[in-house]
Amino acid sequence: MARTRAGTARRASITDVARLAGVSAGTVSNVLNHPSQVSDRTRTKVLDAIEQLSFVRNASARQLREGTSRTVGAIVLDIANPFFTATARGIEDRLAQDDLVLMLASSDEDPERESRFVRQFVEHGVRGLLVTPSRGTLETVARVRERGTDVVLLDHTSPFPDVASVAVDDVRGAALATAHLLERGHERIAFLNGPLSLRQCADRRQGVLAAVVEAGLDPGRVVVEVTLPSLNADSGSRAMAELLARPGPPPTATFCVNDFTALGAMRHLREASIAVPEQMAVVGYDDVDFAPELAVPLTSVRQPSHEIGWRAADLLLGDGEPEQVLFQPALVVRASSGA
Repeated sequence: MARTRAGTARRASITDVARLAGVSAGTVSNVLNHPSQVSDRTRTKVLDAIEQLSFVRNASARQLREGTSRTVGAIVLDIANPFFTATARGIEDRLAQDDLVLMLASSDEDPERESRFVRQFVEHGVRGLLVTPSRGTLETVARVRERGTDVVLLDHTSPFPDVASVAVDDVRGAALATAHLLERGHERIAFLNGPLSLRQCADRRQGVLAAVVEAGLDPGRVVVEVTLPSLNADSGSRAMAELLARPGPPPTATFCVNDFTALGAMRHLREASIAVPEQMAVVGYDDVDFAPELAVPLTSVRQPSHEIGWRAADLLLGDGEPEQVLFQPALVVRASSGA
């Protein structure tokens, strides 16, 4: 380990190794990258100097020079959400097959934060980006592609034929959940939804309304929509409190935009001594790991989260034409909806 003038330790450089071994920096580089071009005696001197200085090559700098980065960046809405945790594991499992490393960040549904991470990942020289777009447009993604960085949209459909994407048919998923509640006799259904600037929220709202119309009912009479500022448990709890405080008879069922908001909604129902499903049926979306483990197991729309991540990473690394992959969801019925 080399030392600064102040005597503190710093990371040894190729120049330090060359100085100690009595050779040029180019010779050290040859020992590291083309050892057959260096004599045994010189190679031994350089390796001894490397060991003495505890030298570690700067892989990032080498990869940037050679255009062979071993990292892939992924930006999701919220890594605290188990759906995105499982999706990230799918990405990681696919990257591991090619000895690549995942760099992961959460945008927290904030376009400015998303743009900052995109810029930082590109400056780091990532091999490509997997992005779940936050609120707003895809302008950031378009700019990155124009600069030569490959991008795959994650949990988001692509409006561009030359941009690959992996998503789930959320219109159908929400329709399945709503039809299930209608079939169980519920005539007034709360829908705890997020901002419509998020593609998932807009699509799920479309599915809810379509299922009600398909049943021959008036969405204006059946659906009571509450818009959440963010898709987490605290927002779900506050939305349920707001819903119950409204005048008139409350809905008898609630469909939540994801399982995190459903968890918060059920927490408030418990605190308010409202029984699930006897007094309020609840359905979530994502079917994350905790859904069947709750005191009242949660009915939810299942998304193949691991497969979404794996497929998105595979598309990023592939050489074929861009694909728009759309997985189909499935309704998993449990006790929270009266099963």
